[in-house]
Amino acid sequence: MTSVWLFPGQGSQAVGMGRALYESSPAARGVFDAADRALGRPISKLCFEGPDSELALTYNTQPAIVTASVAVLAAIRERYPSIEAPAFAAGHSLGEYSALVSAGALSLEDAVRLVELRGRAMQEAVPEGEGGMAAILGGDRPTVEALCADAREGEVLEPANFNAPSQVVISGSARAVARAAALAPDRKLKAIPLNVSAPFHCPLMRPAAEKVERALSEIRLAAPAFPIVNNVSAEPNQNPEGLRTALVRQVASAVLWEQSVVAIAAAGVTRALEIGPGKVLAGLVKRIDKRIQVLNVSDPAGIDQIGAFLAG
Repeated sequence: MTSVWLFPGQGSQAVGMGRALYESSPAARGVFDAADRALGRPISKLCFEGPDSELALTYNTQPAIVTASVAVLAAIRERYPSIEAPAFAAGHSLGEYSALVSAGALSLEDAVRLVELRGRAMQEAVPEGEGGMAAILGGDRPTVEALCADAREGEVLEPANFNAPSQVVISGSARAVARAAALAPDRKLKAIPLNVSAPFHCPLMRPAAEKVERALSEIRLAAPAFPIVNNVSAEPNQNPEGLRTALVRQVASAVLWEQSVVAIAAAGVTRALEIGPGKVLAGLVKRIDKRIQVLNVSDPAGIDQIGAFLAG
């Protein structure tokens, strides 16, 4: 059975994530404990107890989701020690770090420290209130690119996430995003402003990308055990330096999630495990290619289903 491992990004967090696995799986507990030590603070307590307002802060959210996702994977490997490696792994934005850990390219400790820095850098790149994001529903890539071009008026405004057919997120200056939202109805598009702390995945994030690049230059990346489908290229990659470059580019470039899933499906993948909190990716994959069946695995009940799911 050809499978892929998918890892969620920011927005999938929920207070309580990982607690049941921490209590039932020594391997998962080891991941949470290692992340706490690496960060010098109890990220596990924030995952389990919140409060939600603290968990939602970008520099907390990012290491929390990576920790919770890697803990789920550790529990999976503990339960199924002979589980077959996937054909690919991929992560949505932040999730790419979890994917790299899953393939042995990046250590958990380096990953959580990197994404904590990444979260702070992204938050600090643009003053609060000056950036924004909106989901544009009903348009394809050329339509949304044309909308951005007409609303830009000399400011930054770009497609940031190609999530699924007819679902593209735009990002840029708050004024430009507002102009795009105002233009959308006349073009038979629906604009939904997003409650985010910064305009992610657009050129306004270049200062953050530079900080991530400096931090990554001091980190060792190994060749992954299986290919990682990068957000910025939608292509599989097993070259450590290529993976490093992709992580830097990703900060200020669009996430090509729809294109990534299309490429994975074209390679013959029919089963996917969404490893980590939430079910966002399962919903997106269903909209992109129904031939890929997705099982969300975030707790002991999900782990119980893996054997039958992959055998089916």
